[in-house]
Amino acid sequence: MALDPVTLQILKSHFEAAAESMAFTLLRTAHSAFVKETEDFTSGLTTPCGQTFASPKDLGATWFIGLDYKGAIDAIADYKPGDICITNDPYSGYVCTHAPDVHLWMPVFHEDRLVCFAVGHIHNTDMGGAVPASLSRALTEVQQEGIRIPPMKLVEAGVMNESVLRIMLRNVRMPDQNWGDLKAQIASLKTGERKIRDAIARFGVETVCAATYGVLDLAERQARQLFASMQDGDYEFSDYIDEDSPGGVPCRLKLSVKVRGDEAIFDFMGSDPQLQSALNMPTGGLPRHILPLVGYNYVVYSLDRTVALNMGLLRPVQCILPVGSVVNPVYPAATGMRSLTCARIQGMVIGAFSRAMPDRLPAGPAGGGGILNVRTTDSRTGRLAMASINPITGGGGGSSFEDGQDGSNSFLKNTPVEITEAEVPIRVRSYELVPDSGGPGRYRGGLAAQMTFQMFTPNSVVTARNRDRVRFSCWGLEGGLPGSTCGFLRVNGKTDPEDLGNTDVVRCGPGDVLTISAAGAGGWGDPFERPEHEVLKDFLGGKVTESGARAYGVVVKDGVIDEAATKALRSAPRESIEGMTFDPERLSFERVWSDAVWDRLSQHLFALPVEWRFFVKHELFAAVNADAAAKEDPVAALERAYARVLEQYPQIVPRQLEDAA
Repeated sequence: MALDPVTLQILKSHFEAAAESMAFTLLRTAHSAFVKETEDFTSGLTTPCGQTFASPKDLGATWFIGLDYKGAIDAIADYKPGDICITNDPYSGYVCTHAPDVHLWMPVFHEDRLVCFAVGHIHNTDMGGAVPASLSRALTEVQQEGIRIPPMKLVEAGVMNESVLRIMLRNVRMPDQNWGDLKAQIASLKTGERKIRDAIARFGVETVCAATYGVLDLAERQARQLFASMQDGDYEFSDYIDEDSPGGVPCRLKLSVKVRGDEAIFDFMGSDPQLQSALNMPTGGLPRHILPLVGYNYVVYSLDRTVALNMGLLRPVQCILPVGSVVNPVYPAATGMRSLTCARIQGMVIGAFSRAMPDRLPAGPAGGGGILNVRTTDSRTGRLAMASINPITGGGGGSSFEDGQDGSNSFLKNTPVEITEAEVPIRVRSYELVPDSGGPGRYRGGLAAQMTFQMFTPNSVVTARNRDRVRFSCWGLEGGLPGSTCGFLRVNGKTDPEDLGNTDVVRCGPGDVLTISAAGAGGWGDPFERPEHEVLKDFLGGKVTESGARAYGVVVKDGVIDEAATKALRSAPRESIEGMTFDPERLSFERVWSDAVWDRLSQHLFALPVEWRFFVKHELFAAVNADAAAKEDPVAALERAYARVLEQYPQIVPRQLEDAA
């Protein structure tokens, strides 16, 4: 049934309003701070085959626009009115991507006709497992990350499955919190069901069903227009996670966006093998899985604010995700920290598109800020207290027309200090922006947030997942400079301050004070072209220091601009910078680990059985770095080291490199 454009737009708005009503229901009835304050949840509507056709625009986790529920929906044999299904298993249908994300879906019927599904997820503060909050990069198997529920019916024909509920609540650290959030999820689904029935009563079931697919077609047309406006080509970008495991070596992620006509391929060949850590991103190799395409959705929406935000945007693209890689791991690889990898890929997608459209997209986003959870004891009551206390976020990249947003990166919302201190017995000493953390540019990169807080009881545990950007920072664009790196410091009054680096689980004693900061974002354009009065305004606002102002060619003394010194500084000869600007640590690292060396390393590793790849990578890294210190050629050093490994471990049977590639 074809719909006229006016009716389609009316129903598109109705569907989006329904998804937003679902989100408001969840937001207002949830129990945990991570849902009702940070807004790590989704709500939406899918077709009977699982394609998301409606999502909120600015409520909840905007990462998941276009999430495909087909794998989860198909796992249930039949649906009846009143059913509600549940899963949080990363390897069942690939709708859930780590154990704390509990997904629910409910069929919406009109008489005997299945019209759509109301769907959504929340990130539970804890799902059991080896550490409070369930997540740490140090975990190596999915079994360590908490209880996993395969797709099953939580509610059948309106009757709660009490056995499933009891098993889940017995295995988590804060069952009352999980149960409260679950009830809020169920209420959200019922809100969606009610809104769809309202639409059917007004427009008729045939029109509504046609519109669910019509809005997908609309989004597809809008996405294809974007690619048609781009020049055909291969736009490559690589980036790193600081450590592939605690104390490990960098993890490379590689992307080539191949634009052809009104379509594109996102090729991740050359990304690292799956890791012996929780950074793996479970996609099942699905060519349109949302995790590698989050940045793509952001790019499309940044370039055209009128697009329909649904799975239709993904139709013109497909991903190549090598089996046994960090972007397509095989069971039982841990996946709890997949959000760090996804965030890095989000920035890489923006970086790849920036090579094609540098004047239309921002410089590098910050990335690397920690998402904090505290498990402690309330000395007043003796009761266990556990809550998410705040995401420590970096800034957004500067663009060709404005500065990047300060202390706000991606969808995570700020939690007021008063809420934090009410949820858990800690004291927040400061919560602020870090001066000079944004990359200098004609348009400055967004500043990083920083929090300092104190613990008061023994055996307290702070988890700070997604910690990264301690070693490598983001990039500047069109002459802009990179942002700052992250920081994590503990002071206990007994020893010297301890630099915690990328540590994400910290056991604290009474009196410990932790300071955690995110990274800053990259700047856009030549910093010396930033008007002097804007630099002074940043100085007076505490965003730039006197020394930081010099990066813009501006000399500030006693709160005013020294005109003569500024003129001399700005007129002095200096190197012209074009394109992307990477941080000195990355440039130094790549003098040994160039693309040519790493591509060869990747070829060797993917010729090996999956279980050998991570081990051999570390063996080769150690050998090449040792030879590099002796000024050896890295490629030759790599080949010698690989031959030694095969000789030392004859049980390894590599495939031919041509087959492995």
